[in-house]
Amino acid sequence: MTDDPKTLVSTDWLAQHLKDPDLRLLDASWYLPDAGRDAKAEYDEAHIPGARFFDIDEISDARSDLPHMVPPVEKFMSRMRAMGVGDGHQVVVYDGAGILSAPRVWWLFRLMGQENVAVLDGGLPKWVAEGHPTEDMPPIPRDRHMTVRYQNALVRDVTQVSQASKLGEPQVVDARAPARFRGDAPEPREGLRAGHIPGSRNVHYETLLNDDRTLKSPEETRAIFEAAGVDLGKPIITSCGSGITAAILALSLQRMGHRNWSLYDGSWTEWGMFPTVPVATGDA
Repeated sequence: MTDDPKTLVSTDWLAQHLKDPDLRLLDASWYLPDAGRDAKAEYDEAHIPGARFFDIDEISDARSDLPHMVPPVEKFMSRMRAMGVGDGHQVVVYDGAGILSAPRVWWLFRLMGQENVAVLDGGLPKWVAEGHPTEDMPPIPRDRHMTVRYQNALVRDVTQVSQASKLGEPQVVDARAPARFRGDAPEPREGLRAGHIPGSRNVHYETLLNDDRTLKSPEETRAIFEAAGVDLGKPIITSCGSGITAAILALSLQRMGHRNWSLYDGSWTEWGMFPTVPVATGDA
């Protein structure tokens, strides 16, 4: 793969840059409750040297009933200051699943106007499998100011997605598993209707990953989106269950040169419980 400090870097790249003074590593591991994994406990036990723990559920909008919605700018800035992450840093985000939740934090940094941020391809499992070091002590951060320039174009709400669903543009692309998309499988969260946003296309995030949890090449990614009926010449809104795996689609699009995308933050957790928006079932 070609390393790009604005989208995706390899474990080899990280090993070479691990001691760079301007590098900031974030462990952004997150799991659904039924995974039976405790991301913070796993971080405390072993993480890549120098990594800080980025708590996706805590660094969010506490005023919202929806899970891990985008935090207010002030909250994001204060949390990053306390973690010692700020202007002039190259940020690398990874997670304990390979690639699952790290792209969400990559997107969050982009939303806040930070472009020098990349996801570690293959994440902690690949790093450990290759014999690279881990440690169990958290780093001692020094405060660092971050300048935020909020990028409204990278996020969409239910009203904007409803309009896109009616008009057919931007295209909505759903990252959930096909059975959930069709409405054949129950949602992991209670109280949600089954199915998908009318007119949306389905690109299951798992299809974009290799067996070792690295991202497939831009060429393979392009073919997968096109096979799902997505017109890559048009703008795209990515969606999923709660705004986590939708960011895997966003990262994949960015990496293959598609710049006109945004992410539906509320995703199905919001759409599926909204009584006034329609739900489709079956294939797209």
